Amino acid sequence: MSKQQRKPSSTKTVVLQQSSFNPPVSTFFTNTLLQSGLIFAIAFLLYANTLTHGFVLDDAIVITDNMYTQQGVKGIGGILSNDTFFGFFKVEGKEALVTGGRYRPMTLVLFAILYQFSTSPFLFHLFTVLLFALTCVVLYRTLLRLLTPPQTISQPKGDSPTPFWVQSAPMIAWIATVLFAAHPIHTEVVANIKGCDEILTLMGCISALYFTLKAWDTQQMKWALAAGIAFFIACLSKENAAAFVVLIPLALWFFRPQAKAEKRSIFTASLPVFAAFTAFFLLRGSILHWRFGGEPLELMNNPFLKLEGNQWVSFEPAERLATILYTLGRYVQLLFVPHPLTHDYYPRQIGIMGFSSPYVLFSLALYGFMAYWVVRGFRRRDPASFGILLYLLPLGIVSNLVFPIGTNMGERFAFMPSVGFCFLAALFLSSLLKQSRSLVLGTFGIVILLFSIKTFVRNFAWQSNEHLFMTDAAVSINSAKLQNACGGVLFDRATKEKDPEKQALLCQEAMPHLNQAIKIYPNYKDAYISRGGAHYVLKEYTDAIADYRLAVQLAPDDPKLKTYLALALRDGGRYYGEQKADFNNAFKCFEESWQFNPKDPETARLMGVGYGINGKHAEAIVWFTKAVEAAPKEAGFLWDLGLAYAASGNAAKGEECRKNALELDPAIAQKRSRGGR
Repeated sequence: MSKQQRKPSSTKTVVLQQSSFNPPVSTFFTNTLLQSGLIFAIAFLLYANTLTHGFVLDDAIVITDNMYTQQGVKGIGGILSNDTFFGFFKVEGKEALVTGGRYRPMTLVLFAILYQFSTSPFLFHLFTVLLFALTCVVLYRTLLRLLTPPQTISQPKGDSPTPFWVQSAPMIAWIATVLFAAHPIHTEVVANIKGCDEILTLMGCISALYFTLKAWDTQQMKWALAAGIAFFIACLSKENAAAFVVLIPLALWFFRPQAKAEKRSIFTASLPVFAAFTAFFLLRGSILHWRFGGEPLELMNNPFLKLEGNQWVSFEPAERLATILYTLGRYVQLLFVPHPLTHDYYPRQIGIMGFSSPYVLFSLALYGFMAYWVVRGFRRRDPASFGILLYLLPLGIVSNLVFPIGTNMGERFAFMPSVGFCFLAALFLSSLLKQSRSLVLGTFGIVILLFSIKTFVRNFAWQSNEHLFMTDAAVSINSAKLQNACGGVLFDRATKEKDPEKQALLCQEAMPHLNQAIKIYPNYKDAYISRGGAHYVLKEYTDAIADYRLAVQLAPDDPKLKTYLALALRDGGRYYGEQKADFNNAFKCFEESWQFNPKDPETARLMGVGYGINGKHAEAIVWFTKAVEAAPKEAGFLWDLGLAYAASGNAAKGEECRKNALELDPAIAQKRSRGGR
């Protein structure tokens, strides 16, 4: 900078000057309106192939199986006054399965409004994609304002050249946003309608940052009020908005330096955000009764459990920390190389890790370096330090370091932190533009092309639950939850299949998935239920009975499971009697089945048949009578009772019963002669 360009060092406010680094930025990139439109179009087109998809995965929790959402606008009161999961579970207490409960009413309110107009998944997917595209535009405009101070900025000391990031602000904002829009790690959030909570949270947070910056730059109170409203909406969408309570003041520190004589306070400028978060915290506490809770001793809701002997115990502190560090490393890997992708990282897709793992040590060193860079650059207001914080703080909330989140990790949890990654990548690439502009932009173009292809292709996995489960099962081989889900959808298809051969084939396909789920998690009740059902369809009654017994042991208060076990015992007894002529085991099965389901007329009839075959007519009459009492309108039971009376020597009573049976069903004699009901 020449002497003629300098101002006296005593001047408190200096006009931004050009530094020696001044890469040309074409008018194409400086046209904010044009770039906003292009970014919106890119984001929308990348996810346009999700518009024909159905409701998938957690959409059931917030839409299709949520009693409040399905009421439309009438359900909004219930949404606002209850835990987010209450409308799905519909039973007091079950919504507290996840630590601390969840209060995220904003997206459910929007879903209820949409449900009022249409139950078609198209409308919901369209809303999600539009919301994501709008969020990308808001991110672009926010980064542009963040990096572009007013015409003059206050300096604590004398002259200083304009930082390169101010000169390259349009390019940095554009690169970061396009990278964010195209990144494949976001497919879980955008392709799954439930992911609107992540999108709306991020949009609310960066909108609050934008309005806070504008309030600082213009000193107009209306923008401060807008910041508070935007942040309150973000908090109502998802709790991880809390990271921006710290990030917004930090943004003012890094990008709005001021002289000591200035009276503007970062704390004062951030008060609307603090007030919004306080209001949300108080509201959430009152709705959830200040429930924070401990860690559940159930593997599908607490991945930091291991089986020792026959008892589930918590990880050792070193095991827990090492496992968390491993997942933190995986997030970095997926941000750089988003392959392979999966929606499921439940136990034991992420194994029990220790500090002997090189991957864990590398992750520890990497995050230690990030912390060092933040400290090193904080006082110098290095924008890279802010970028690292923009990554670390949102990630820290969902890392299991602050509180347990119910799973090891998830690609949806990288949605907000990825803003920091994209910002850092844009800073780095922009700093290289002077050396080789064509090479940098060419490399970036190739990356965006590859990322876009990956995103577009990955979207197809989210067409339906079955397609998603089967696609991701090849990646999440060690996830008990996903393997159970695969077995479950195959078994559900089998129960709806009318062709016995196809039905049996589907059950056989389900078996390996269910076996793997139980191998990973020996106490997996849902897997035992599905596997027991598959065995039942395949007429493998001994195995079906064993699986249902285990399910009943795991959930003794569930009457539905006892009904399943009773049915398997009944038909297992029929199999022993009719196919094996093993009446001893047949009677054992019938008697136990009756204990679980003492109102089942078919079980009573089979007991009567068994006693009748063995010549015990008095006992047969007792059981046929129980069958008639349980189903008095069933002609077949009356007919059988008549035969039992006749066989016992009471012909008159037998004739009376047969006559009553014929009145109910004139064709009963022919049916019984053919062996039917």
